[in-house]
Amino acid sequence: MKWNLYLGRIAGIKLFMHWTFIILIGWIFLMHFRMGNSLRDGLLGVAFVLAIFACVILHELGHSLTARKFKIGTRRITILPIGGLASLERMPEKPGQELWVAIMGPVVNVVIALFLLIILSATAGIPSQQEMMDLQENQVGLIGGGYFLFNLMVVNLFLVVFNLIPAFPMDGGRVLRALLSYRMTRSRATNVAARIGQFLAILFVFAGFYTNFWLVFIGIFIFLGAGGEASFEATKGILSDYRIRDVLMTQYTMLSPDDNLDRAVQALLDGQEKEFLVGTENAVVGVLTRDRIIKGLNELGRAAPVSQVMRKDFITMHPDMEVQEVYHQMMTNGCSVGPVYRDSQLIGIVDRENINELVLVNKALDK
Repeated sequence: MKWNLYLGRIAGIKLFMHWTFIILIGWIFLMHFRMGNSLRDGLLGVAFVLAIFACVILHELGHSLTARKFKIGTRRITILPIGGLASLERMPEKPGQELWVAIMGPVVNVVIALFLLIILSATAGIPSQQEMMDLQENQVGLIGGGYFLFNLMVVNLFLVVFNLIPAFPMDGGRVLRALLSYRMTRSRATNVAARIGQFLAILFVFAGFYTNFWLVFIGIFIFLGAGGEASFEATKGILSDYRIRDVLMTQYTMLSPDDNLDRAVQALLDGQEKEFLVGTENAVVGVLTRDRIIKGLNELGRAAPVSQVMRKDFITMHPDMEVQEVYHQMMTNGCSVGPVYRDSQLIGIVDRENINELVLVNKALDK
């Protein structure tokens, strides 16, 4: 089952929607009926949710188009029930560039809120104090109701505040790291920002037990995100001193495109290898992973040729490439193995598991 539905392109960037977003829309619609509201109110509630996520898309475009100015592409923007995600090819290393990329998302929401405020002021659409109290008591009114533009403005202001929490993976965490990077190394700045984020996450969790339980989930989300960012940056720091020749594997199994999956299964079970090159001695035409073998067996059977299952968009390397660069490419495109050539001669392979083992060895030696 495909988890993401392709919606098209915006500014040349692929836009996807997670299928659970459809459930959210349906839930909003049904909630109106359970509250005894009309069909019009239900449709208005759905329109309000769609308007929010249009603002989220614009927020992510703020990041993506700013990154494009620094020659950093965006693979996709994915809309989730909890927000949006712009999958940049990489984050800028320079503090000033990272600051601009991180801050432009919230800036877009500020611009939207100001635009809505101008419209509301011109049309006397800002509710009175009593109407504000009525809105707070009527949760359906907060979702849509008669103050559509006002509620949308409030949501955009909330997105600004929420995203500027100084903790990974929020925009505020990246803003904090960028500012700290002006005075310390990026690795040190990441660690400091991660600790601050995890401290705030613990406060969120404790506050959630006494106020709103959603804060507990937000706290857990921030705590894990901060830890993951610190770990990723530490891995990059370790790998920065190594080249592909340092993790090269010269003992490997080569499969032919005409081999059937039964041959691939034998190779998989015969040793420790989980990923294979496909081709001839010096002409690699694809790579085959354990997951693709299993998927091929389920869909095509043991007699299917390897060429129908192999992945053709793999990474080609040479011995002097930086391991950090290759590791980032592997994490980005999901291809975990590739051939290594020297002067058009195949000399070995490198896979992500071997790079991870290099990281583990270095961490053990540093203790």
